[in-house]
Amino acid sequence: MTISPDALVAVVTGASSGIGEATARTLAAQGFHVVVGARRLDRLERLANDIGGTALELDVTDEDSVDAFAAVVPRVDVLVNNAGGAKGLASVLDADLDDWRWMWETNVLGTLRVTRALLPKLIDSGDGLIVTITSVAALEAYDNGSGYTSAKHAQAVLHRTLRGELLGLPVRLTEIAPGAVETEFSLVRFDGDEDRAAKVYEGITPLVAADVAEVIGFVASRPSHVNLDQIVMKPRDQASAGRFSRR
Repeated sequence: MTISPDALVAVVTGASSGIGEATARTLAAQGFHVVVGARRLDRLERLANDIGGTALELDVTDEDSVDAFAAVVPRVDVLVNNAGGAKGLASVLDADLDDWRWMWETNVLGTLRVTRALLPKLIDSGDGLIVTITSVAALEAYDNGSGYTSAKHAQAVLHRTLRGELLGLPVRLTEIAPGAVETEFSLVRFDGDEDRAAKVYEGITPLVAADVAEVIGFVASRPSHVNLDQIVMKPRDQASAGRFSRR
């Protein structure tokens, strides 16, 4: 990996699409050398070519993959924990344990693995920033969403715990909790069912990935003494996780 010794380095996980891809483009435009990580290396390489960044294969559910990724990144000034997602929409009674395992491995343990691996480099940067993308599901519960809401609550508490543990060290922490964002999120949740995924956004004007990326860019551009602890984003048409004004 060839990165100028004067470059500020931003790492974005889950960067092959959606919020991760948009964030990589935003941070690159702000002057960061962006290292993008995800499992779909072909998409990452196209993105890296577009933004002058570096593409590295990364599976946040695999300890060896995370360790290999961290070992070749020379420095880290910004980490965006974006990898995650939902599987299914089942009641507790009908819970699919495999879906639960995937959600906890990806959202919670994935965030833990990557953050733990890169934290020494963030501290060494002298002005590190960790942005964790959680969800309004980290703030409330909704019917048939217990697997995802519990995972997002846990991911958020992990991030918020770090805020105290790193107090006095040169690392800022921001949690961004978006509501409805039209990306591949619902397509993944419903196992590729395009019709079902489309109904999630039917009758509303949802957020798009660039909306969230712009906020991340704003966070990353704040002076080092400013810590934006938590930012909740929703479309105007959304009041809570399950309450929308649909036209």
